Amino acid sequence: MDTPWIAALFALFVWWFSTGAILWVVQRADGRGRGAHGRVVLGALPVLVAGIAGAIVTAGMPGAAYGGFLSALAVWGWIELSFLTGCVTGPSRAPMPFCVTGAQRFRAAWRVIAWHELLLTAGLVFFWALAFEGNPTGFWTYAVLWGARISAKLNIFLGVPRINAEFLPRPLAHLPSYFRQGPVSWLFPISILLLTAAVYCWIERSIFTGDVQFALLAALTGLALLEHWLMVLPLPDAKLWSWAIPAPKTKMPEGGAKNGL
Repeated sequence: MDTPWIAALFALFVWWFSTGAILWVVQRADGRGRGAHGRVVLGALPVLVAGIAGAIVTAGMPGAAYGGFLSALAVWGWIELSFLTGCVTGPSRAPMPFCVTGAQRFRAAWRVIAWHELLLTAGLVFFWALAFEGNPTGFWTYAVLWGARISAKLNIFLGVPRINAEFLPRPLAHLPSYFRQGPVSWLFPISILLLTAAVYCWIERSIFTGDVQFALLAALTGLALLEHWLMVLPLPDAKLWSWAIPAPKTKMPEGGAKNGL
């Protein structure tokens, strides 16, 4: 586990599996009636507690890189779960109202995600404080996730050619009205440039120091860069989590049952 390329593969697998697990849980809560989403968030509270405790306990210990990385993902994952279930979103849950100016559109969009963004930022402050206690990997892991997510949301708001709205669960069915599908905005090349520079820096540090924390961060930042490119490239990225999203039910033809055994 002290080998950088093994650490990078570990980061890739944990990101893929944890993302799929969240989608799997939320999608199945969609079909379980009223209150199911809230029960999912409460049931996942041990993940949040484990993330907070892990970030504190592993600070300054051997293996703190992996501990900080997993702790940051646990806290981030629970907050994302609370958002996707509709439990922590914003003061507004309505579709985009009629807006004349871009500033009005931005304020309307902020109202549907405000509490979620504030909670994510509170998590960033928490890991920033722990960085001084010997857990810099936890902070940088969370900071990469936070910065990349803010960038992705702003790009989707300003305009990108491809948006995977099929991943959105029922509590967030109003969100696509705030998206803008079309040519990329001025922000997209800046986001690509910054993420590419960050990947280069992490890889350079990993090569010259051999520290696995930089390999973990390089893999995670590379995934964020890929996520941005998938907003413009026509690639079937949704197939990565086909196991986590239930297949649509086939409607039976009127007047009879489906053929079969």
